[in-house]
Amino acid sequence: MYLWIKAFHIVFIASWFAGLFYLPRIFVNLAQETNNVATARLLLMARRLYRFTTMLAVPALLLGLWMLWLWMEAGIKGGGWLHAKLALVVLAIGYHHACGSILKKFEAGVNKRSHTWFRWFNEVPVLLLLLIVILVVVKPF
Repeated sequence: MYLWIKAFHIVFIASWFAGLFYLPRIFVNLAQETNNVATARLLLMARRLYRFTTMLAVPALLLGLWMLWLWMEAGIKGGGWLHAKLALVVLAIGYHHACGSILKKFEAGVNKRSHTWFRWFNEVPVLLLLLIVILVVVKPF
């Protein structure tokens, strides 16, 4: 059973992060766009992607909690790598919510950040996923 949970967890994590990779790219385009029709289309895309990404994050997190619960029931100790991974997951959740806040600013027409800022912001989920995968696979501590 554990391996099935783990497999679905990985699929939902990969899907969730795909959304976190693409949504800030839409923000880059929104920050540069001057055409109202194109802006409306990008906002619609961003809104739909954020909603879909949220729907993918929920089962990813629930499956992760289920695996953690199974570990605790079996008396398995994860070590420091697990605590570090969970801290990075909390940061990923925070990043997801930050994307929602940014989307609301774009919808209200009050974004003050440049496309360059959003290009850097777009790199955060890449670093988070890289560190999480290293922690899970290598278990350095």
